[in-house]
Amino acid sequence: MKSQKNTYILSKPKKASRGKTGLWRFSRPVISKDECTQCLLCWIYCPENAVDRDEEGNPTIDYEYCKGCGICANECPADAIRIEEEKV
Repeated sequence: MKSQKNTYILSKPKKASRGKTGLWRFSRPVISKDECTQCLLCWIYCPENAVDRDEEGNPTIDYEYCKGCGICANECPADAIRIEEEKV
């Protein structure tokens, strides 16, 4: 019998698992495409599944679901995500 290494499957919850943000968010992440290395750690760590990718593979934020928690910015090794105050 052939031995196999452990295989890990990465899955994300469905978008809107906790609903849309509404008007209560105080801050929002902004991704610098010039600084981003497309490592997608922001996508992996986002608890709301608000990070997606565009046609070029760059991460994008879906602000309808982003809660502004800042986890993506904290996990970004390239410091390509900054948190800005929400403009109402």
